[in-house]
Amino acid sequence: MQVNEYLMENEEEAFRLDIKTNSKVVEKQALWAGIKPGMHVADMCCGSGKATSVLHKLVQPDGVVIGLDGSKKRIEYAKEHYSARGIKFKCRDIRQPLGDLGMFDFVWIRFLLEYYLSSSFDIVKNVSAIVKPGGILCLIDLDYNCLSHFGISPRLERTLFAVMKYLEKNANFDPYAGRKLYSYLYNLGYQDINVDIAAHHLIFGELKSADAFNWMKKFEVVSGKIKYSFEEYEGGYEEFLEEFNKFFTKPERFTYTPVILCRGRKSINL
Repeated sequence: MQVNEYLMENEEEAFRLDIKTNSKVVEKQALWAGIKPGMHVADMCCGSGKATSVLHKLVQPDGVVIGLDGSKKRIEYAKEHYSARGIKFKCRDIRQPLGDLGMFDFVWIRFLLEYYLSSSFDIVKNVSAIVKPGGILCLIDLDYNCLSHFGISPRLERTLFAVMKYLEKNANFDPYAGRKLYSYLYNLGYQDINVDIAAHHLIFGELKSADAFNWMKKFEVVSGKIKYSFEEYEGGYEEFLEEFNKFFTKPERFTYTPVILCRGRKSINL
């Protein structure tokens, strides 16, 4: 696949993002980051628009939000499902200059940088240009992505780590994006930087349908784009998937992924 291609690009991506986005979690994260009523907000790579709609509610009355995404289909989905007075959705590549959009009090990048290992800092630097002096930039991403499980076989665990290594090398994917966020804001001169960490994937007991769909869709899409051999499995990908599914559907299994939140205030001198 091309190094600049979004790894999860597929026909159902807007739907997957919509299902996996927890509005209460988005609200809690945004309030922690410092969102306030009346702010002008930009949601970078807004996906289905669900998180954008939550940010919009938090800046009322009088606040406005723009959601940007590189996919026309996802922007169409967002407009269809989350249009409201004070929300705009635009199809834009956030790796390109964004100055024509104006300046914003609060800019949000959530679960994006993990897909752009080689250019994640450049993306943050580019987006920083539209943060007002004194405004807030909030970065949120996963760390140790999809790699923390209990009850998994040694063969399955080795394969998951090997697949992640392969994605780092061949698909520009970063399983450890979250731990880099603080340094990005620090090196860009942001002030009042704060960091928090929580569990994102937190799966135990009976498997929820949303978790089952999200994880199986990720395997389906990624396996179709890479040429990993699954050499420990005589039956290849299908045997691997069967073993993972057997593990994942057991109520005694435990799976989690840390999410790291980092926010900073842009210096008035930048």
